[in-house]
Amino acid sequence: MSGPPKVRSINVADLESRQVLVPAGNKARSVATARKPASKPFRKVERTEVTAAEGKRDSKQSTDLSPLSLSAPSVLGRHELLLHSNLSLNASCSSDASTDSSCSRASTGRNVRTSLTSRRRPSTPRPEKITAKVEKILLDDSSVGLQELLLVKKKCAWVTPNMDPAYAAFHDEEWGVPVHDDKKLFELLVLSGALAELTWPAILSKRHIFREVFMDFDPISVSKLNEKKTVATGCAASTLLSEPKLRAIIENARQILKIMDEFGSFERYCWSFVNHKPIISRFRYPRQVPVKTPKADVISKDLVRRGFRSVGPTVVYAFMQAAGLTNDHLISCFRFEECIVAASLGRDQGNEINAKAKNEVEKKANTC
Repeated sequence: MSGPPKVRSINVADLESRQVLVPAGNKARSVATARKPASKPFRKVERTEVTAAEGKRDSKQSTDLSPLSLSAPSVLGRHELLLHSNLSLNASCSSDASTDSSCSRASTGRNVRTSLTSRRRPSTPRPEKITAKVEKILLDDSSVGLQELLLVKKKCAWVTPNMDPAYAAFHDEEWGVPVHDDKKLFELLVLSGALAELTWPAILSKRHIFREVFMDFDPISVSKLNEKKTVATGCAASTLLSEPKLRAIIENARQILKIMDEFGSFERYCWSFVNHKPIISRFRYPRQVPVKTPKADVISKDLVRRGFRSVGPTVVYAFMQAAGLTNDHLISCFRFEECIVAASLGRDQGNEINAKAKNEVEKKANTC
């Protein structure tokens, strides 16, 4: 008599621990699985199969232990029906979830990948689009010509579009062109010495004042200037440079006259240091352009020995660049080849080119 109650108590405990065998638990299980999102459908199918196997095993144990219970087969039948219904429901949900996930991947995953690839690999503009943009610019601004837009000359990196027009014109017309005129060489030496206190744009903007004060850079006329009157406050020269620089210009003019007597011209003296041929540097980048060179140091020492003032190696190298003793245009600049061609011409043709360039620079400076 004590056997059946024990078996019932064991069955009840098993049924409470395994909710799959309880009808209410099965219903709750089915409702929960229906409500939960089918993010992991395959794991749920495996779990239901495991619970079904465990349910059959427990059902066998319950039938072996409780032969006297008549309601066990009916309960097992109900459980099997519910299990089959759960399996079919889970399979349908898993199939729906797989189709939904595939659709979502097809709709979103590919777009994301294409967006990533588009970010990594920007699309190159087609020639048709470029021409359309060019035509649009031309229609919007009729003052810009097609030739000016397409044939843009590449200059040295330090000459930017926002640069002073006078300095840009000086780069395009004068800087690096071989100079063989004594007055022009004296002018460039004076302007290069002024770089210790001013910049090229500031010097070029005051170039007309320099020429008025120093008699168009005629060494004979400048050597006769009175230093006290030139340096006196209120004079036009005092607004250009400091007093030591102004005195140095007058003294250098006197020393140039001595060199002209010795060598025949100041031009022969200057070009003798480079064997009457410009030095072609062939620089690719601005950082390669030096501030001074051993050759400039040699010329500076010789000028100081002859009585010149304010002619350090840096000033002398700036003078060499401006006078065309060295061609420091970058090889990508359009003036690099033009200065080489100008150097191959004779002195007379070179002087004509310098005169024309000088007039053009003056016009641009006056308009600015």
